[in-house]
Amino acid sequence: MQISSRAQKIEPFYVMEVAKAAASLGRDVAHTDAPMVFLNIGEPDFTAPPLVQEAAVRAIRAGHTQYTQATGLQPLRERISDWYAQRFGIKVGANRIVVTAGASAALQLACLALIESGDEILMPDPSYPCNRHFVSAAEGRAVLIPTTAEERFQLSAAKVQAAWAPRTRGVLLASPSNPTGTSIHPDALRDIHQVVRANGGITLVDEIYLGLSFEAQFGQTALALDEHIISINSFSKYFNMTGWRLGWMVVPERLVPVVERLAQNLFICPSTIAQHAALACFEPESLALYEQRRLEFKVRRDYFLPELQAMGLTVPVLPDGAFYAWADCSGACAKLGIKNSWDFAFEVMNQAHVAVTPGRDFGTAETAHFIRLSTASSMEHLQIAATRLRALLL
Repeated sequence: MQISSRAQKIEPFYVMEVAKAAASLGRDVAHTDAPMVFLNIGEPDFTAPPLVQEAAVRAIRAGHTQYTQATGLQPLRERISDWYAQRFGIKVGANRIVVTAGASAALQLACLALIESGDEILMPDPSYPCNRHFVSAAEGRAVLIPTTAEERFQLSAAKVQAAWAPRTRGVLLASPSNPTGTSIHPDALRDIHQVVRANGGITLVDEIYLGLSFEAQFGQTALALDEHIISINSFSKYFNMTGWRLGWMVVPERLVPVVERLAQNLFICPSTIAQHAALACFEPESLALYEQRRLEFKVRRDYFLPELQAMGLTVPVLPDGAFYAWADCSGACAKLGIKNSWDFAFEVMNQAHVAVTPGRDFGTAETAHFIRLSTASSMEHLQIAATRLRALLL
């Protein structure tokens, strides 16, 4: 059987490869006094709030399980629009909001709608690997631009301008970022967007962790800039609905019919049950619970990062959102006599029974020296992990 060249270009998602190895080893040690602690997957340990679960059950019992329109339930689009007004103080018309089968579907739709074969999309290095693969799937090419801790591992307007080439179509940013948990300052984002607009390009911003911002100066949506921004969001992270596979995108009004045609053909519609359940995300009781959980993620960050620093796993930039720590493990590698973060991940998996993610997935600019740790796990698991890592590294 001949495999398409498109499929052959897509590298494995090494996060999941490491996760499989950790899960396998985890089964072997499950009944010991040191079961595996998983800090490798970016999934909240919280599940959907009670009102959301109850709304799903009501939808099923009422038979609200048939197709919706491809752009999603109108009441849900309106609730999302209201959330932007209440949370960020901006007006985003419901007619610009397209509900999707997760943020992944939103990114795929955006790339298919806007990228021609051979187009180049500028992205920071490090960045989330699946985002660049969506570009590749649309027959474009992701151009990774190395970033530094001084730049918060984010692009700058100067770097975007310097990298702009005849085939450049635009930029794909993430704020807050996976794997670093760092956001783009609104002023820096405005400057980048001005460069992109001046070159006739597009600005796509992955904002799936925006609800999990911890600092007011960063916790602002890119949509505040103008109507030309394309924002991708999700019910997975802040709204704790990972397996429900529901997200949305905000696009310029003229792009909605294009995205709708693509969605009709590729997805038909997002999960109807998940959409009915998501309506309850915006009830005051649910929003209050989400805010409590957001503060709990901050408490976990504030505990775990000093622990990492004390054992030589340096986090060069304080994450201002999401639930990740992007830690330099080069000193720890030297102490253990190993080469890079890939080997380090397997060393701590086998010796400390702690699963972490090596930097290999996230780019090539110094990523071999970094690991990503998720602080989405419970405080108890973070404390156990810290104890085990200290025993190995100190």
